[in-house]
Amino acid sequence: MIPAFDRVIVETTGLADPVPILQTLVTDPELAPLFSLDSVVTLVDAVNGAQQLDAHPESVKQAAMADRLLLSKTDLASAEATEALRARLARINPAARISTPVRGDAHPDELFGAGLAGASAAAVQRWLGDAEFARAEAHHDHKHDVNRHDDHIRAFCVHHDAPVSAAGLEVWLNMLAALRGARLLRVKGLLNVDGAPVAIHAVQTLIHEPITLERWPDEDRRSRLVFITRDMTRAEIEATLPTLSFRPDAGRKAAALDPEAYAQFLEAARTFR
Repeated sequence: MIPAFDRVIVETTGLADPVPILQTLVTDPELAPLFSLDSVVTLVDAVNGAQQLDAHPESVKQAAMADRLLLSKTDLASAEATEALRARLARINPAARISTPVRGDAHPDELFGAGLAGASAAAVQRWLGDAEFARAEAHHDHKHDVNRHDDHIRAFCVHHDAPVSAAGLEVWLNMLAALRGARLLRVKGLLNVDGAPVAIHAVQTLIHEPITLERWPDEDRRSRLVFITRDMTRAEIEATLPTLSFRPDAGRKAAALDPEAYAQFLEAARTFR
C-alpha cells in the first residue's frame, strides 16, 4: 500500500525537453484531476554550465522555462565564472529565482511553492518577478555571439493599459499558441479582465487555466506580461495586444461577431503569418 503523500517530484534526464512532460501533467485525463503543477526547477552546474549552454540548445530551453534555477558546484568554480554564469542565466530567464545551494544544502522553499494554485496576490507578484525582471531587462544588452544558443532567446515585460475582455483573452492566448507556440517559451501575466485580476501562464502551446485572484497585489491596475521567446521580438507581441479588447457583439446572434472587433483580430493575426 502506498502511504499518503503531498508531492510528487519528477526528475528528468539531463537534456530532456520539459514541455512534453508538462503537457502530460496538465492534459492527461487521469493525472490532471489529481495533480497541479507547482514548480519547474533546473539545476545548473557552475563548473560546466556555460559550456553546456553553448553546446546544447536543450539546456537553454530548460533554463528559460524554469521557475527556480539552482547553481550547483559553486564551491568548485571560481567566483568570476559563477558570477558570469549567474548573469547569463538572469538574461535568459529574468523572472526565475536563482539560488546557490552548496553540497545539496537547498531549503525546501527554494524548490517548491512557485505554482499558481491557491496562490495569494502577493505570491503572484513574486511569481511574476517584477523587481528582478526590471533590473535584468535594464542590463540585457550583451555582445552578440552567433554560436551562443541563448542569443536567440529574448526576455521582456509588456504593460497594457486598455481594458481586457474575457473573450479577448481567450482568443489572444489561443492565437499565440496556435501561430507562435514553438517560439513562445513562456508567458506569465496578471491581467485586468473587466476589472478583475486574472493570472495567466502558458508554455509554448500549453495554456494553463487562467486563475481569478481575490484581490490585486498592489494599486497598479495595468495588465502586465512577462515573455520569454525564441526568435520573436517585443514588437511582434505588441502588435497582437489589440486582440485582448475583442468583444463579440452582444446584440447579435451567438455565432455572429462585431465586424470591427473581428477586423482587429484579423489584423493582429496577420502579423504572425
